[in-house]
Amino acid sequence: MKLLFKQRFFSWFDSYDIYDEAGNTVFVVKGELSWGHLLRIYDANGREVGCVREKVFSFLPRFEMYIRGAYIGCITKELTFFKPKFNIDYNGWSVKGDWFEWDYSIVNSYGSNVATVSKQLWNWTDTYVIDINDSEDALCALMLVLAIDAEKCSRRD
Repeated sequence: MKLLFKQRFFSWFDSYDIYDEAGNTVFVVKGELSWGHLLRIYDANGREVGCVREKVFSFLPRFEMYIRGAYIGCITKELTFFKPKFNIDYNGWSVKGDWFEWDYSIVNSYGSNVATVSKQLWNWTDTYVIDINDSEDALCALMLVLAIDAEKCSRRD
């Protein structure tokens, strides 16, 4: 399953539309005013299905993940040189990125690929392609991309 993750061009807060390969809207992400990033994820019918919330008072960037209001795990950036790395206390996943922080691999605790994320260059807004091996992992993979993009955005501010 492939998802196209596109940031909306004119938005006061982080807002994204996520499309499938056929161009159908799968998820809509709306940022809200809060301390740190707060991103709510809605399905195509407008029902909230998930949330990514930044923990602002932590040494390294941390983002909590919620599905339908229930906490499922936390994404934490590790202190590394050159290549970014994120740990997730959900399903034993970890994220490894390239030096430019444009492409990522999400792997499970056995080292198997869960998803790959590639940033598309030459777009007006942040645009990623998320290639997910199992469609059941789509929402959680999307949450990881949102957290990584929010962390990068915070560094630029």
